[in-house]
Amino acid sequence: MTPYSKQTIPEGKKVYFASDFHLGVNGKHSSFEREKIIINWLEEIKPTAHCVFLVGDIFDFWFEYKHAIPKGFVRFQACIAKMVDEGIPVYVFSGNHDMWMFDYLEKELGVTIFHQTQVFEFNNHVFYIGHGDGLGPKDFIYKFLKLFFRSALCQWLFARIHPNLGIGFAKWWSGKSRLSHTETEEKFKGDDEWLLIYCTEQEQIKHHDYYIFGHRHLPLDLKIGNNGARYINLGEWVNFYTYASYDGKNLDLKEYL
Repeated sequence: MTPYSKQTIPEGKKVYFASDFHLGVNGKHSSFEREKIIINWLEEIKPTAHCVFLVGDIFDFWFEYKHAIPKGFVRFQACIAKMVDEGIPVYVFSGNHDMWMFDYLEKELGVTIFHQTQVFEFNNHVFYIGHGDGLGPKDFIYKFLKLFFRSALCQWLFARIHPNLGIGFAKWWSGKSRLSHTETEEKFKGDDEWLLIYCTEQEQIKHHDYYIFGHRHLPLDLKIGNNGARYINLGEWVNFYTYASYDGKNLDLKEYL
């Protein structure tokens, strides 16, 4: 895969990565409280941010009707728009909870949205980045559903449902699905970690220095192969509040709270 962008990070600047804010659902803090925590983090990193990657499931549910979007999160959106206006690129990956991002956030906030994995190169280090859903072995039912949910037909059919009903039902289903897997998601599965298997397979095809994913909800920093490659899972901001930063030489997985 050809790198989307090759960049040199100026001295004193960093690249930041975070995932799985799940705005719209309550956790250790309410969604509203968590939104303010996220904004505080974004404001704190802004002076040193070369760019920011938000790697999927930013919202617990998202759908863009022609004339309507899910209400809420305006403070977060305003913060992102301000960062972009000040010259800090923000790259947003859609996840399994917010895969129905179209062009609203790009037009209104100025972010760049990706729906597939991407490769970036910073200071000669190669980053393989994506949300992570549907990658690796097994999970065949979800992979089939993902193809359907991403189809133009499914999106057209959902858009025909009134927002009061469509968004209400989708938010209920989204929260039910996430919460039903909380206990199993937070346990390390060793050799059965699907994204670890996927990273190992990709590394055999072509070397990447860092594999950056979300989705798993468990902060991980694991060695891949013998060439110095690492698989970083960013965790989430419902319980862990973890993120990664890269200063042009080293990448660190950190906890905000």
